[in-house]
Amino acid sequence: MKINKTTVFLLLIVVFLAACNTAKKSETDVEKLVIGVMSSMDYLPLAVAQNSGYFAENGVEITIQKFYSPNERDAALQSNNLDGTILDYTGGAIQNSGGIPLRFASQCDGTFELIVGKESEISALSDLKGKKIAVSRNTVIDFCTDLALEKAGLSVQDVEKPEINKIPLRLEMLRNAKIDASMLPDPFATIAKSEENRSIISMADLNVRVTGIAFLQKTIDEKPEALKKFYKAYNKAIEDLKTKPIEDFQSVLTEEVGFPPNLVSEIKLPDYSPAQLPQEADLLLVEKWLKERNLVKPDFDISSIIVTDFIP
Repeated sequence: MKINKTTVFLLLIVVFLAACNTAKKSETDVEKLVIGVMSSMDYLPLAVAQNSGYFAENGVEITIQKFYSPNERDAALQSNNLDGTILDYTGGAIQNSGGIPLRFASQCDGTFELIVGKESEISALSDLKGKKIAVSRNTVIDFCTDLALEKAGLSVQDVEKPEINKIPLRLEMLRNAKIDASMLPDPFATIAKSEENRSIISMADLNVRVTGIAFLQKTIDEKPEALKKFYKAYNKAIEDLKTKPIEDFQSVLTEEVGFPPNLVSEIKLPDYSPAQLPQEADLLLVEKWLKERNLVKPDFDISSIIVTDFIP
């Protein structure tokens, strides 16, 4: 059969349009998640996964939205502008008890350290009696501070706890000896220690994890496959963090997490583990503390804010 040039041209157009439709369908099929973060070691695995293209490799498009205030992050979550976020258990439980339908799918490995000023004579937890420990009231900072005091056999009545909500301000007050101590996350803890301030105890020392990755129930219901792909990429980033030298992550640590470039060699990464569920013992500590302060309803069950379906 003889095929003229017009027929060939039309066939080429058909093939081209089919290819375009396939590409468009493929692009539409890529599942998307918007994740809210603040600069922290908990955010580092997500930053590595994004920077290394692991999310894209697993067929999920992640938009990382950075916040510099937990209040702004929580407002974005409550207004459904995020699918999920990195969040401490205390804040997540308070929000859930207040009617925000979010659930934790995994724990994180970042920690908080109780830092004392370099001029301070404090060398042990017992020396905190009568001292000023700055906190952000009814938050994970407050919770971790109380755990440290309990470890020393001290009560909240044994110390002064001025409320200083902004972490950079607490660090500045520590530098200027306006307070004696404060619980700090990284990168602020490493910055403080580089200036000869000292760490007395960390949540890692107590083997307590206090943060996790939480998603709105709407996202859990509507995007289960996206969440599974998210965690496959997350675990690949964790493998990198456990096996590669810290120098490989210098740009991420400085540009994303917020470490000064000259401190990269002093950074001690958390003991990252592949995605796993929050530990019951950690959750029960949080629930007990929240109920003692009447921050959640009396019948609140913290295990109800855990979802178990997405970790590989």
